[in-house]
Amino acid sequence: MGDPTTNPDLNAMIEANLPLVKHIVFQVAVHFPRHVDRAELERAGALGLVEAARRWEEERGVPFDRFAAQRIRGAILDSVRAADWAPRSVRTLGRKLESAEQRLATKFGRLPTPEEMSEELGMTAAELARLRDRMFRSVVLALEHEVNDDHDEDLTLVDVLIDRHSPEPLEELERRELHAFLRDAIRLLPERQRLVVIGYFLEGKTSQDLARFLGVTESRVSQLRSEALLMLKEGIEAQFSKDGLPTPEEATGRVARRKAAYAQAVGGESEWGNRLQNISLVESGPGPIPVGGPLS
Repeated sequence: MGDPTTNPDLNAMIEANLPLVKHIVFQVAVHFPRHVDRAELERAGALGLVEAARRWEEERGVPFDRFAAQRIRGAILDSVRAADWAPRSVRTLGRKLESAEQRLATKFGRLPTPEEMSEELGMTAAELARLRDRMFRSVVLALEHEVNDDHDEDLTLVDVLIDRHSPEPLEELERRELHAFLRDAIRLLPERQRLVVIGYFLEGKTSQDLARFLGVTESRVSQLRSEALLMLKEGIEAQFSKDGLPTPEEATGRVARRKAAYAQAVGGESEWGNRLQNISLVESGPGPIPVGGPLS
């Protein structure tokens, strides 16, 4: 029928049928994942409408809206397939998963649990987890994709994604301080706990190696490791407590006083400026953390 930019009748027919595009997008969009941009579907449908207007022949007796509906739907499906890199098998599994979830939600009046989903689909929990993982990895979002925000800010993915290769200055300072506290906390552990932590986590020694070196059983090494990790956790958390560091005098009980003394020692081991230097967990200045002798 010609070019819609130079044919007024053709252009008028296209404009009159634009609501048909929105109607078809509404029909087909329910079959697509939520991340598919509806505006993109409308643009593809509008191109399908223009193509239909160019190809429609009135003498064939097919109403334009019926002819155009097929072209619009086909253009939308073609655009989605072209943009989707995931295999069709993944999409089929995704529809099966979503259908089962909707059935169970209707049945229970709530979202189903993973166990209920596994039973409904006739698969194990591990198989369901792998299926969900494949579905999540098949979702591709543009960096301009808008994300919901509690503060009603207009944020996109590029605004909220973290670049691990270029951390924010504040984040880098926090990381350095945390590592410094951890380094000091390890150094201030009782000797046997310190040897176990450094040997096991920093030098790659096995529990058997450490048991032989310390002259104890492997179960005792496991106990020392658990005690050391708890001390490290509580000692470092105390440095970030809003209530400040407890003093041994304020604590009641022998264990509480010991923990308070340890947390206070960790906080006073280094000057704040030194903690912000770029240091590793095993080195500071000229040499490694003293561990009371090498493990061999």
